[in-house]
Amino acid sequence: MNTKILMMITALFLGLIGVTLTFMPQEVAVFLNMGSDQYTELATQLLGALYLGFAMLNWMAKDNLMGGIYGKPVAMGNLMHFVVGAFALLKMLSTITMHWEYMVVFTVLYIVFALCFIFLFVNHPKEKN
Repeated sequence: MNTKILMMITALFLGLIGVTLTFMPQEVAVFLNMGSDQYTELATQLLGALYLGFAMLNWMAKDNLMGGIYGKPVAMGNLMHFVVGAFALLKMLSTITMHWEYMVVFTVLYIVFALCFIFLFVNHPKEKN
């Protein structure tokens, strides 16, 4: 598996979410019908900061050998994020009524990324040529 492509795609995916949540918290809250008070805005911006931090981590680690002794913590962090996120999204899909088509796409992406990082975690890394 080409881990550089995986890390770049996940970095861009997480970065796009992070920028959206950080710089458009009120719009996201209205779109998701979350209410629009100062605490919701703050929580949304903090969540965006987490996504941006994870995106930066993945982008900076894209040239490293993933899954080895030095790349294992980054791979494990991504594995936990995408697996737990996929389970949370799957649980939410059974009850959601508005914007479900967007959430299905979001859930499928999380499942695909989770499967990629599971594969990466259980297989030994390949040497760079």
